[in-house]
Amino acid sequence: MSERVRRVVPRFLAYLWVVVGTVATALALDWFLVPNQIAAGGVSGLATITYHWFGWPVGVVMLAINIPLFLASLRFLGREFGIKTVVGAVSLSFWTDLLATRVEPLTHDPLLAAIYGGILAGAGMGLSFRAGGSTGGTDMAARITAHFTAFSTGRALLLADGLVIVAAALAFSPELALYALLAVFLTGKAIDLVQEGQSYAKAAYIISSRAEEIGRAVLEELERGGTALHGTGLYTGEHREVLLVIVSRSEVAQLKGLVSRTDPRAFLVLHDVHEVLGEGFGPMTPAPGAPPPPGAGRIRRRRAV
Repeated sequence: MSERVRRVVPRFLAYLWVVVGTVATALALDWFLVPNQIAAGGVSGLATITYHWFGWPVGVVMLAINIPLFLASLRFLGREFGIKTVVGAVSLSFWTDLLATRVEPLTHDPLLAAIYGGILAGAGMGLSFRAGGSTGGTDMAARITAHFTAFSTGRALLLADGLVIVAAALAFSPELALYALLAVFLTGKAIDLVQEGQSYAKAAYIISSRAEEIGRAVLEELERGGTALHGTGLYTGEHREVLLVIVSRSEVAQLKGLVSRTDPRAFLVLHDVHEVLGEGFGPMTPAPGAPPPPGAGRIRRRRAV
């Protein structure tokens, strides 16, 4: 494979995933959200309101709002959004209006529409985000607001979506606004799930005066690597090693057993890990369509202590 092809193929795949994500988001709008008057925040929420009040096409309204937002972002924030944002915003508007004439709503129950519409929209947006794209909308508005005010981007985004939901309550009904709030929540969760993956591993922090023995047991019994960190007790001032070990869910009980057997007074902290890349877990692969980093695939085994 030539060097040029090697550079072009990942870029093509990235744009392809952006388009696939916008198709899924458009289906969420046409199948569930728009027919049931669920304005689930953002530019699509505003477009849903104008569609039911004035009959304006949802995709056209989204594009009309996104164009000035994108120009303002270029003016005040620079070129950080890039061409993938343009592709994502235009693609979402195109597919939303095209599919609206070819698909029928799958349900007229607002609760089902909020649940499935929110999840499908979040999955589609998550695919676009993983490929480095964006659908524009309130994300750009939030960054512009944060640029000129004391609001953080996250608070500005929450404010923008909140104003859209308030507008939905005034335009439709408070009950439909509550369904829209549910859809916004599920969309955020679905985006996180697509980008980060489902929790399938556990990170363990082990604080013990017998860290070396525990590390050796982890290597020999679990056949897992680990990292020794240096910690200091705030109360005693004593220096102790802190072991960081990543294990699968099925190995948690075995890890607890060997820690308890080696040092019953050890301090063990477990928390969820959404994605682990490296030997013994997932391969060190980039996001869909992204070029592999230099040296990817050359993973060396680490010793615990």
